[in-house]
Amino acid sequence: MIAGQLAFAAAAIFTGAAFYISAVEQPARLGLEDGPLLSQWKPAYKRGAAMQGSIAVAGFLLGAVSWAMSGQIWWLAGALLMIANWPYTMMVIMPVNRQLMATEPSAAGHGTREMIRRWELLHRVRTALGAAATLAFVLASAQG
Repeated sequence: MIAGQLAFAAAAIFTGAAFYISAVEQPARLGLEDGPLLSQWKPAYKRGAAMQGSIAVAGFLLGAVSWAMSGQIWWLAGALLMIANWPYTMMVIMPVNRQLMATEPSAAGHGTREMIRRWELLHRVRTALGAAATLAFVLASAQG
């Protein structure tokens, strides 16, 4: 089923991107001074949000279609894990995002750095949700 394989691909891409942010981009940006740190985080966040948000929706829709066509519960589980990124982001991460976006780089200080570190910890949950969705889609594929 092509929809299922595309759902798996979306989940794997989402997970890889989220992991890259935590393992590579975030540590590199934390090497900057406070103002440049925030200046780098802002556009990276905007681009990442657009990319990951659309991939999460695509993974959800493709997983839901696969579930509707097969009745295989793992497709539904993966779809729900993918879309869970949206409410988690809106309710948990978005308040931090808004504070960071409202801060001018010239006003950035130790508190800003700590908020960006907190943001990264919260973002790790998105990585875990993506990985769980990927696993669910693998299990669904294995069960046919």
